[in-house]
Amino acid sequence: MAEVDPKPSGPVSRLSALWARVELTLAAVLAVGVTALILLNVITRSMNNALFWVDEAAIYAMVWMTFLGASAAVHHRQQVAITLLTDALPAKAQRAAAKLVDALVFVFACGMVWFCWRWFMPLQILQTGFDAAAFQGATFNFIYAEPTSTIGIRKWIIWLVMPIFSAGLLLHSLAQLLDLRPPAPRSEAAT
Repeated sequence: MAEVDPKPSGPVSRLSALWARVELTLAAVLAVGVTALILLNVITRSMNNALFWVDEAAIYAMVWMTFLGASAAVHHRQQVAITLLTDALPAKAQRAAAKLVDALVFVFACGMVWFCWRWFMPLQILQTGFDAAAFQGATFNFIYAEPTSTIGIRKWIIWLVMPIFSAGLLLHSLAQLLDLRPPAPRSEAAT
């Protein structure tokens, strides 16, 4: 098979590569944070002085880490895939199947962006001057009012990972769709 140029071509691909680096850097920082929080939890519990907010913070950090890593995985074509059928196809059909998957991921990303837009309702909260009570009264959407259980911050801050993930997924899948180079064979992509 022909040598695949590893450098992204085109502005969308370059932006996707940059955003994937940001996602992976943040995911790595969050992984360290999760480890530190769990270690802090073990220490405080062994001293019979548990900090209950640590569990919730570790869970939220792990959720953010997972979504950021999942989005970056799409950029690197490292997402989970079952290749039993596609591996048996000729090279041309494998490329067509890869583009079909790219298109399906793009459609899913578009749906996620639309869902997040409907969920967060950014124009409506802007129209109320970021007044959560007025927003709730006008939309019956309570996303900006609900606090976390122990940390005490608003859950919408935690839930921001969803539109960030969706936008990243949209960017990466668009870059994959626009990339006309043949995808690397699975054996090369896995290394």
